[in-house]
Amino acid sequence: MAATEPIDIVELGVGDAQAALVLSAEAGWNQNEADWRFFLAQGIVFGLREGDRLVASTALLSYSAGNAWISMVLVTPSWRRRGIATRLVDACLAAATQRGLTTWLDATPAGAAVYGPLGFTPTLQLRRLRLETPMDTTVTRPLSASSPEALIARDCDAMGFDRRPLLSEFAARPGSRIVSEAGAITLVRDGRTARHIGPLLADHADQALALIDAIVRSETGPWLIDAVFSQGEFLDGLIRAGWNIERPFQRMRFGPATVLAGELPFAVAGPEFG
Repeated sequence: MAATEPIDIVELGVGDAQAALVLSAEAGWNQNEADWRFFLAQGIVFGLREGDRLVASTALLSYSAGNAWISMVLVTPSWRRRGIATRLVDACLAAATQRGLTTWLDATPAGAAVYGPLGFTPTLQLRRLRLETPMDTTVTRPLSASSPEALIARDCDAMGFDRRPLLSEFAARPGSRIVSEAGAITLVRDGRTARHIGPLLADHADQALALIDAIVRSETGPWLIDAVFSQGEFLDGLIRAGWNIERPFQRMRFGPATVLAGELPFAVAGPEFG
């Protein structure tokens, strides 16, 4: 296809979950089919096909209080550098504008270079870390199970808006668990290549680190976590414990802030969800 040929962007449905998973797996991302089914059922997902093959995607996921998340901006390598990612993000922004939504996203450095000229402004920074095997494998005492309601309430304070449908769906998945200990609470769920920890809320960094330590000693990894960069004590503690930084993300917002966030999380639910 020539770069000058028209590009027809279409809206995808739940039946596209497997094709979308192929696209994100090609990029090495951690999303699994359950993630894609959530995007396709609860959000608005745009894509581009070459015949029967899905070659590009992006998703808009609405939350409460007039906020939405843009993510899953994927273009297969042979279709890159044709302006497709910009077109897909524009489609999400148009859908958000129609609904009066303020949009957010967590961008890679390459993505931030695209989104800045579109009008997105940076907010906080994130660091994705991965751990294959904990340095200390001594088994700790069992962690306390917590309720979705406890996590939802704390997450709502941190985000400034309610994400009940997302967190309830996460918690109901096979293999998911919500655990808490000494003022810290988090959710652990399956991904395609690793267990994902987050969101993580705590009163202090030492509580957050203790909970992470107990999690990785209580189940089989590998694990991923998307830590808030400004939580320096927490980030340093993870690195000392053997976690490796894989990549940075820049959180960005399009439009004015509509909510006032409360506590700063130690880790987020993932760049695809916020």
